[in-house]
Amino acid sequence: MIEVERTLTLQHALPDVVAYLADFAHTEEWDPGTVSCRPVRDGVPVGKGTEWENVSEFRGRRTELRYRLVRFEERRLTFVGRNRTATSTDDMTFREDGAGTRLTYRARIEFRGVARLASPFLRGEFERLGDEVVRRLPGAVDHHFGADARPAN
Repeated sequence: MIEVERTLTLQHALPDVVAYLADFAHTEEWDPGTVSCRPVRDGVPVGKGTEWENVSEFRGRRTELRYRLVRFEERRLTFVGRNRTATSTDDMTFREDGAGTRLTYRARIEFRGVARLASPFLRGEFERLGDEVVRRLPGAVDHHFGADARPAN
């Protein structure tokens, strides 16, 4: 199992940040590994149980996972993605930080079968991806809400 955790501050109000991140389709905008992410059922409001088909690329190989929003709370979101060889859990907790939002993002991937043997060798690559999320996510949120949605400092 590999776990990566990052904490960052986003310059937008907590309810807005939670609403943006609750729609997992937005991972295309901020997750460096995501190639595409589409809701399983179009037109359904995002809520607990909503599912997305996610295609990611990792080390030159594409993989598909079906993600489900398993926890949808005012200050916490948890997504679980599964396929034949892995289970990926993305857990996000939020707290107000002045006019912005402090996000703690934890990603955990558990490999099954033979893929499990590669875990120790992949940690560095997942750490690099975590750093890239920290670099990309603030800009994606800013772009989504536009410059005038940012709180005055």
